[in-house]
Amino acid sequence: MPALCRAITRRLPPLLRTRPVIAHVRWFSSSKHKHNNYALVLNAGSSSIKYGLFDIKTDGKDGTELCSGIVDSLGSENAKLKHKDVTGGKEVIHEMSIPDHATGLKKVVEILTERDGAIQDLNDIKVVGHRVAHGGNMFSGPTVIDDQVIQAIEKCSTLAPLHNPANLIGIRIAKELFPAPHVAVFDTAFHTTMPPESYRYAIPKELYEEHGIRRYGFHGTSYTFVLGATASVLKRPIEDLNVIMLHLGSGASMCCVKNGKGIDTTMGMTPLEGLVMATRCGDVDPGIYTHLCTQLNMSPAEVDRMLNRRSGLLGLCGQNDMRSIISAASKGDQDAKLARQIFVERIRKYLGAYLVKLNGELDAIVFTGGIGENDFALRESICDGLRSLGIELDTTKNLSGLSLCEVQGTFSRTKILVIPTNEELSIALQSADVA
Repeated sequence: MPALCRAITRRLPPLLRTRPVIAHVRWFSSSKHKHNNYALVLNAGSSSIKYGLFDIKTDGKDGTELCSGIVDSLGSENAKLKHKDVTGGKEVIHEMSIPDHATGLKKVVEILTERDGAIQDLNDIKVVGHRVAHGGNMFSGPTVIDDQVIQAIEKCSTLAPLHNPANLIGIRIAKELFPAPHVAVFDTAFHTTMPPESYRYAIPKELYEEHGIRRYGFHGTSYTFVLGATASVLKRPIEDLNVIMLHLGSGASMCCVKNGKGIDTTMGMTPLEGLVMATRCGDVDPGIYTHLCTQLNMSPAEVDRMLNRRSGLLGLCGQNDMRSIISAASKGDQDAKLARQIFVERIRKYLGAYLVKLNGELDAIVFTGGIGENDFALRESICDGLRSLGIELDTTKNLSGLSLCEVQGTFSRTKILVIPTNEELSIALQSADVA
């Protein structure tokens, strides 16, 4: 156990390398960083701004979070700025009117640079990393933002209309406020190594060629971090690993990695495909869409809202928080029990498919995300009855409650790991490396 913790503490070995699609992108190198090399991470949503400030270490492979926060409910009178000083353990909540992203980011600057703030000068921030939802097939790694990159992100907005426009607002405003280089880190980039047989849909070819309709996948920053941490735990190079990673939270997906490269993932052109999620349906018969429109007279917008916001666990049992569902199921709520069973069944279905893709040669199954890291009973249900496939959970280890642990049995051929993800640190490290 101590060895595992030490391995996780080292965070990331040299990260997954792929050839960039855009010529000016510089991938990970052995670049040197000065002490107190601060990286600011921004994630701008339609009505929120999440941020985190990191001190990147000299070797560029680890970093310390100094503070983090969120500006929530932008545009309303009930807007809040919640700021947490990680090193001092102090959390402050400011309630104020914040009409837009520009005002919100200026408030972030104020709280970062106040008398007892994390920094005294904006020039102390050496790079600003932006989370961008969709990079299409144009970006295979973190990219220094210039006008060409902004245009490409705009082009991808048709594929992520709820996310990319908000990400762009954050980028444009932040570039005016922070003099440092700005870097885009794409949720889709990790999956650009998928082969065509994994990312193409069986629809007319011109829809792929002319409109980019294909599987892209998401949660890439999480998978980048977790794969690197897995390599550290197993003390093996990333390129030698066959791994199935399960990112299970409100949004949930799985990723199949062969020889260190992603070869398949459950989310598709949008985050709607794949596993059952908190409010998203995951895989359904596309004919349901037509039926809802023609037989129930629902509009396309209504169907979209239903599948994204009123389906999944919420649609099955009326609750979207797994902790509440566990509590309800324990009290005999049959809908809650069924929702949990369906959640597990979908995961096991993909687990079997990915085992076949790897020809049964699997080094590790890795659980991450809020549910994956904390729901010991779920992990047990997913791995139940798989001993003949070389997958066996140790119940005692699984119940240990530790967030960093190996939970496989003594005779399991496959490692079963629980590794907390750190997407913000992943973005900070990737941004610092290319800036």
